Amino acid sequence: MLIIPVKEGENIDRALKRFKRKFDRTGAKTQLRERKQFTKPSVKRRAQIQKAQYIQGLRDQEEI
Repeated sequence: MLIIPVKEGENIDRALKRFKRKFDRTGAKTQLRERKQFTKPSVKRRAQIQKAQYIQGLRDQEEI
């Protein structure tokens, strides 16, 4: 659970902004999206390899 103490005289918008920033850093939203449906470990691994190949291709292009 996220706890954001609101300081005396602090604008509620600033506190809300701090909450949003803290919420994004925890990665809760991405974790919820990931848990919506099951993906097999082999599919995860394949996606990870494809991403690595893509990034490596970009780096190779940059060197040329």
